[in-house]
Amino acid sequence: MAGGLFALLDDVAAIAKVAAASLDDTAAAAAKASAKAAGVVVDDAAVTPRYVVGFAADRELPIVAKIARGSLKNKLVFLLPGAIALSYLLPVAITPLLMAGGAFLCFEGAEKLWEKLTPQEDAADEGADMDARAREDMMVTGAVRTDLILSAEIMAIALGTVNDKPIAEQAVALVVVALGITLLVYGAVALIVKADDVGVRLARVKNGAVAALGRGLVSGMPPFLALLGLVGLAAMLWVGGHIVIDGLNSFGIHAPHELLHAGMHMVEGGGGVATWLVEAGGSGLFGVVLGGIIATLVHFVPRKGH
Repeated sequence: MAGGLFALLDDVAAIAKVAAASLDDTAAAAAKASAKAAGVVVDDAAVTPRYVVGFAADRELPIVAKIARGSLKNKLVFLLPGAIALSYLLPVAITPLLMAGGAFLCFEGAEKLWEKLTPQEDAADEGADMDARAREDMMVTGAVRTDLILSAEIMAIALGTVNDKPIAEQAVALVVVALGITLLVYGAVALIVKADDVGVRLARVKNGAVAALGRGLVSGMPPFLALLGLVGLAAMLWVGGHIVIDGLNSFGIHAPHELLHAGMHMVEGGGGVATWLVEAGGSGLFGVVLGGIIATLVHFVPRKGH
């Protein structure tokens, strides 16, 4: 009897070890997938704050919360089932879809770069004739629609990272990525959009150091948001270009990949930072060129019937 009990306990311990190892593997896969999607995450965090500009301070956090719920719905209700079905039924399509998503990031990045380099018409009056509720609904809808594109790229990148894992492990990893990235992005956005309000309150405190900190927050947020936008733009071009280069390499078009790695090899003596800068810069430059070509085709090539 005792022997049977000990045997049972040994079996339970073995099962627990297997489960723990599986959880470790899933956590590692989710972390790797999240890291791969970092460029899109930065852009998501950079894009979202503009959707709360012009609203009353007490509506900023509710608007961010609405967009976050929409983002989570995008990832878990629409994109996760589609990604798992694709991985199970047509895994060969994952790389082409990743490349298409990467090309779209390059296109979006090139468009944003063009907007920064050329004067644009002021669109501040858009929605000015609407009441506050209708305008809020319009902005939330637009933000969730933009998030769907960015979330699709995040989930595609994550899927491409874990597509060699069992289906159940893929699903868990994608759920972890969806929850973690949504919390990270919209938690950061909430802090960003309320930082100036916190600064105003701190500036009114009689303590000189605290008041100085508050004034610094108020004056520092506009340049910080501008810098965040530039970082997001660079991340889009770098990540998009890198995805396309890797995809081309897997389909036998090796020249961009080999050129990039030759440049990285040349600066190996400078350490990891130097090789990363060459890799990111080369991928970003490739992204600018590819995005510019796509933007030209979309906007300037005449269409039939026009």
